[in-house]
Amino acid sequence: MASLCYSLHLTPKLSPLNPKPFPNLTFLNQSKSKVRLARRPTITRMSLNPTPATDRLISTAAYTLPFFNSLQYGRYLFIQYPRLGTLFDPLVPLLSLYKSVPYASFVAFFALYLGVVRNPSFSHYVRFNSMQAVTLDVLLVVPLLLTRILNPGRAGWGYRVMAWGHTGVFVFSCLCFVYGVVWSILGRTPYLPFVADAAGRQV
Repeated sequence: MASLCYSLHLTPKLSPLNPKPFPNLTFLNQSKSKVRLARRPTITRMSLNPTPATDRLISTAAYTLPFFNSLQYGRYLFIQYPRLGTLFDPLVPLLSLYKSVPYASFVAFFALYLGVVRNPSFSHYVRFNSMQAVTLDVLLVVPLLLTRILNPGRAGWGYRVMAWGHTGVFVFSCLCFVYGVVWSILGRTPYLPFVADAAGRQV
């Protein structure tokens, strides 16, 4: 009987001024809903915006510079496997046009370096990819200089080592070209081995 009276004493009375018996429950429910809304992850505008198409196009075009300059290292591979050379036949018109321009390699190099890499109006994504292409193009000159200095000849072990080295340089350049182009089309940042660290310090 005592417990029943105690529970009746705690129960609030209904009145015109107090139509809800438990007004504090409404406040608790509102606070819980606010906590749930606060815990929901917010989607920012940056996560919805991919890399612009112009940035991807410029980055893709930048990797064609070292690729065109590396085709000269593939001649030993094409002599050994003639069928492999047919895969590059569609590029012959572009390569002929590229070589028909006097000093096309130097013009493209300085245009890419001074016009894109050192141009702050371009995004960091474009400048980094362009710097990677420029760095790779500079590294491609090293095997040619070593060949002229050492002069391995046209027979013997020196010639074989030169042929293997040039073939390795060509395969490495082709892999970098495919990797850089595919990642640039997808809007992702490619990190070329032996090149990305040097390019990152220059940008």
